[in-house]
Amino acid sequence: MLGVFSNRGPVGFIRGCRETILSALTGGDIMDPTLDAVKTGTSTIGITFDGGVVVGADHRATMGHFIANKSVKKLFDISDYVALTTAGLVGHAQSLSRTLSAELKLYELKQGKHMTVKGAATLTANILVGRPHYVQLLIVGVDSSGSSVYSIDSAGGSIPDVYCATGSGSPYMYGVLEDQFKLNMSEKEALRVAAKALLASAQRDAASGNGMDLAVITPESGYRQLSEEEVSRLIQEI
Repeated sequence: MLGVFSNRGPVGFIRGCRETILSALTGGDIMDPTLDAVKTGTSTIGITFDGGVVVGADHRATMGHFIANKSVKKLFDISDYVALTTAGLVGHAQSLSRTLSAELKLYELKQGKHMTVKGAATLTANILVGRPHYVQLLIVGVDSSGSSVYSIDSAGGSIPDVYCATGSGSPYMYGVLEDQFKLNMSEKEALRVAAKALLASAQRDAASGNGMDLAVITPESGYRQLSEEEVSRLIQEI
């Protein structure tokens, strides 16, 4: 059985053995039980609109059934035109955001241009192929090809779409998205849909809530995160 891991190299072989043993010990859950540390149960969302993309995330981090933190950052601008949202283990998410930010900056310095959103998603997926991080991500942004949203799982699967939600609150957000999303929305409409979706997840998902971060990315202005006052006004309008 362990022969299937032999083509991963020494590190991959050891990791494969570890996963197999843990799977047997935990009844199929290959994650180490000790990793029930601080997780962002999480609701994150990315929505394309006519001229850009809206991205958002809640603030709650949990440790089992305990709310470990109410102000965790899950939305990161990893370049002027690309953003990352994270769900999963907080430490893994923070480490990965630093790595991606550095890689995209290095690319800009070497190439004299910004990495495309697809390029950033591919880079992220390649990093995750060996499962070094327990995360689920969104890579969103704008480039010469338009607005893009990529969902990336912990094994490196990368899927583009016009909108996407991740985390434990995603089923509730998809209910809002399926009902209210339409192609070529305005920026204001996209912000309202994103806020509604995050509010829906906060009302039903115990691992999501404690406010939200929202940002807009456009070719003209790049990444711009809404202030707390702007988010409050938006919620009041809904």
